[in-house]
Amino acid sequence: MKALLLNGSPNAKGCTYTALSIVAEELEKNGIEAEIVHVGHKDIHGCIGCGRCAELGHCVFNDIVNEVAPKFEAADALIVGSPVYYASPNGTLLACLDRLFFSTHFDKRMKVGASVVSARRAGTTAAFDVLNKYFTISEMPVASSRYWNMVHGFSAEDVLKDEEGCQVMRILGRNVAFLVRAIRAERDRAGLPLQDDEIHFTNFIR
Repeated sequence: MKALLLNGSPNAKGCTYTALSIVAEELEKNGIEAEIVHVGHKDIHGCIGCGRCAELGHCVFNDIVNEVAPKFEAADALIVGSPVYYASPNGTLLACLDRLFFSTHFDKRMKVGASVVSARRAGTTAAFDVLNKYFTISEMPVASSRYWNMVHGFSAEDVLKDEEGCQVMRILGRNVAFLVRAIRAERDRAGLPLQDDEIHFTNFIR
């Protein structure tokens, strides 16, 4: 069982990485292989809605998004971490996630999703809400903790002093591991939940 963690910060070893590392450590303790991939420092083009991914099987822009895609497919959980910029996640990470979710056509149902945000002070809940929407449109159960999944600090050292935030990350790691194991056991027993044969798309302008 595997979890993929995306570090959406431009800083390889900063606050976001520190939070994700705490989550990853708990995952490993609970039998889930964890891999952190740094994407926040890359030059990532936004999705242009060209639809070529349906023909090619991957995004037309051949960058780290296409490298991450098979890791996402193989993973039982996706955990996304971002710093907070202007009360929202890092734009580079959002471009990555837009294309990652749009261009991959494998079944994401019942993969566990979780988001982690870090900020010096404020904007965390708004950023948290944005990231969770990628999971809730994909039938991915969202893992929670004892508080919203956030840490505070201006540096990695500050984050480690945020005792409550670090505890939230540890609990999140344990909860993700529990959900992954439970879903894997149920899938092995009964298979994935059945999906409607026909998918309905309704336009509001007639």
